[in-house]
Amino acid sequence: MKELTLFGGKNKYGESEFFSQITMKRGELYSIVGNTGSGKSRLIKDIEQLAQGDSVTRRKVFLDGKLIPMEKRMEISSRLVAHLGQNMRFIIDTTVGEFLQLHAQCREKLVDISKVLCLANQITPEKIEQKMNLNLLSGGQTRALMIADIAIICDSPIVLIDEIENAGIDKEEALEVLLGHDKLVLVVTHDLHTALMASKRIVMEHGAVKVIVERSPEEKQLFEQLSSEYQIQKKRQTMLRAGGIIR
Repeated sequence: MKELTLFGGKNKYGESEFFSQITMKRGELYSIVGNTGSGKSRLIKDIEQLAQGDSVTRRKVFLDGKLIPMEKRMEISSRLVAHLGQNMRFIIDTTVGEFLQLHAQCREKLVDISKVLCLANQITPEKIEQKMNLNLLSGGQTRALMIADIAIICDSPIVLIDEIENAGIDKEEALEVLLGHDKLVLVVTHDLHTALMASKRIVMEHGAVKVIVERSPEEKQLFEQLSSEYQIQKKRQTMLRAGGIIR
């Protein structure tokens, strides 16, 4: 898959969305913003389910200009779309290393597990090791592991993320990792810094896309300022967790 095209549907009142279609390509980052209840989660659900006008919004999703046959939607979605929710839990009782090996075998890929862990540990301050039990990982460790897994092991070119700033991980590093592995990334957020990471943001209202905003030069400068402040904040958080005095 090289590109995804989203065709407009209806808002909560049955009115047509302002756009006829949006085409998004691999390697691009889109932020999705709007008030609570504005339709952000419904938008990424439509994409995850490869909607064909059969959801409440009546949107349609094409991949590389083609509508996916109904009988193949579940199979193709599970292979092409990765969704990182706010609350992730594993149900398999095994170690981190065994889980990664099993996933690599399922994908029929030869993978150096140490590289996956190295990448995950760039994203989270809580070190993850192969021998750790999967079910004892913290929320931040779990998300970091899954982001590294998606980047290296998983073939899914589309990544949907719900509020990455609440995960206790390095959000800038996480998004750069995914984009560096040629993923199309859509991230739902209420955070200004996260929203401005994307050169384009989708603004939701009343269950529909209200407008698609291109990041302005002034907003890019603001993002760089927020990014600088974020780096300082991370250093202070590290000191705080280590029992140091914050200056």
